[in-house]
Amino acid sequence: MTGRTGLPEPAAGGADRPTAVHDVIGIGLGPFNLGLACLSEPVAGLDALFLESRPGFSWHPGMMLPASHLQTPFLADLVTLADPTSPYSFLAYLKESGRLYPFYIRENFYPLRSEYDAYCRWAAGRLSSVRFGHEVTAVTHDERDGLYTVRAVRTDTGEPTEHRARHLVLGTGTSPYVPEACEGLGGEVIHNSRYLDHREALRARKSITVVGSGQSAAEIYFDLLAEIDTHGYRLDWVTRSPRFFPLEYTKLTLEMTSPEYVDYFHALPEDTRYRLESEQKQLYKGINSDLINAIYDLLYEKSAAGPVPTRLITNSALTGATHDEATGELGLRFHQREQDREFGLTTESLVLATGYAYRVPDFLDGIRHLLRLDGHGRLDVARNYSVDVTGRGVFLQNGATHAHSVTSPDLGMGPYRNSCVLREILGREVYPVEKSITFQDFAAPEGGPA
Repeated sequence: MTGRTGLPEPAAGGADRPTAVHDVIGIGLGPFNLGLACLSEPVAGLDALFLESRPGFSWHPGMMLPASHLQTPFLADLVTLADPTSPYSFLAYLKESGRLYPFYIRENFYPLRSEYDAYCRWAAGRLSSVRFGHEVTAVTHDERDGLYTVRAVRTDTGEPTEHRARHLVLGTGTSPYVPEACEGLGGEVIHNSRYLDHREALRARKSITVVGSGQSAAEIYFDLLAEIDTHGYRLDWVTRSPRFFPLEYTKLTLEMTSPEYVDYFHALPEDTRYRLESEQKQLYKGINSDLINAIYDLLYEKSAAGPVPTRLITNSALTGATHDEATGELGLRFHQREQDREFGLTTESLVLATGYAYRVPDFLDGIRHLLRLDGHGRLDVARNYSVDVTGRGVFLQNGATHAHSVTSPDLGMGPYRNSCVLREILGREVYPVEKSITFQDFAAPEGGPA
């Protein structure tokens, strides 16, 4: 059986000849490496392999809430901003699935989250280079031939596999971040990445506290608020942010997701970049303004019948937590930063919508001596997205807001980054790499004072 490219489609968990040398191996298959696989597939002479431990593609399954949608337009799919003619575009998926006209009539640029997930699974199923069910266990490097060896285990059979390549692209993504105060804490403590798995159990509790300030926290609060009178729990939402920030989505702000801003940001001193990384979180972690308004409207509607057992608390950082094994309750300590005041809350369940953080995978221990680190101990990601000492061997997807700013997690910048990475791997430009797209200048003009 052949796919659209005319290449043989792999059997589930297909094997590779152990002597084969690939041009590139991608480890992990989130949207960014999946986009790289889609852009690599049609390139003549490029031998690419992508390994993923999961049995199939899955994108944030724990947050696949009904009616939730992307915060980026459909053009920010896996390929379009690099190759509008690609057969792996979102529009191609809609056409093949018979949904193109309904999407057109809907007149909404923002795909449903479940729709985007289905699109990615559709694309992954058409690629000959993808191997699901392959958990990478170790990576080594042979200085004699300059090749990387990637060892993996087939999750269905336990069979070890070995693959060699000239380049690696790390796409394992970011991991759920748990605040220090909650590490090792007993009781019902759930990161938002597993929310749907625990939603029914949460609804059976007498009290639920959501901690976090971004889109995920807002979606979970809204979902639980909708059922608050049906199930009778108390619901609190606490954030350390001074207010419930909307996602900043004005057009001149969006120009910060551009090659020019990457150039500007990456050239700044390291300490300045780290300061900006903290200050710019609302540019990609804010809440959709329509959702903020919907939360207010729902609170208003429910308050018409009387007081709603819920509190929204800002400016308050979680500083400590305890678990009472006898009662099952959690005691949470917060610091109200503007008042410089401590207070506590008691809850049966805690949902941590506290985001994600990048961690260097353990399977890279064998090549850690080849990876560059910055002054803060994080991967020193070069302008061309490489993280190894040669500047052309190992590349990183996402996980680089400290080096590439808000463009690092942005879905729309994925095709641009992949175009750059392919240029580095191939030594030629397959997909045109934009250099200038903005109307504004980010750096000071050349020349001294007037």
